[in-house]
Amino acid sequence: MPASYGLIGYPLAQSFSAAYFSKKFAAEHIDASFEAFPLADIKEFPALLRELPSLRGLSVTIPHKTSVIPFLDAVDSTAKEIGAVNSICIKNGFTKGYNTDIIGFEQSLRPLLRSHHTHALVLGTGGASKAVCYVLKKLGISYLKVSRSKRDDTITYDELNPALIQSHTLIINTSPLGMYPVVDACPQLPYPSLGPQHLLYDLIYNPAETKFLLSGKQYGATIKNGLEMLELQAEASWKIWNE
Repeated sequence: MPASYGLIGYPLAQSFSAAYFSKKFAAEHIDASFEAFPLADIKEFPALLRELPSLRGLSVTIPHKTSVIPFLDAVDSTAKEIGAVNSICIKNGFTKGYNTDIIGFEQSLRPLLRSHHTHALVLGTGGASKAVCYVLKKLGISYLKVSRSKRDDTITYDELNPALIQSHTLIINTSPLGMYPVVDACPQLPYPSLGPQHLLYDLIYNPAETKFLLSGKQYGATIKNGLEMLELQAEASWKIWNE
């Protein structure tokens, strides 16, 4: 029986992984399939595994990167430290979680960094945010997390002011704001405070230029979307699934 792979998350109207791996399998003549599995509730995960014994690997997206962890047999030490899993390897029914978001994010971010990118704002506090913060810490870049609600380790969007924007020249959107089909949404920042010294990175890839990125571009900022990160993390997952 050919091996099968898939993606879990909810909703999954647009699936990068399904398109990417289907194209990869065709181009490289790999006898395998990839399917999107929209799970509204992570409690459906064990049943999915039982129903599809041919599964060898799963990608994990919003909102299950953290909630899937208790359902796994093991978690890689790095993913455990991050507190988020975006890739699951399945061997003989044994499930182990990994985080390849950190690989994709770091490798796609590094070429864009300049010496003045020492302070970052991380927009959002979900599973992707955890991976981003892990990489920033590794690179020695201090960061502030920004959320709609106040927490001990975050500030709110209402607290963002021109001085904070000007001192934090790397701004990363890890939230789904601006993702297709709600393309008119964007994080509420004082965008006129941006300038050519800023680098705006959006983990969203559809649309290619979100309102967040377009607003930064308007004021001269360097912009980067999440497509390369997704491609890099997908290849890292493929390697893990086939070790």
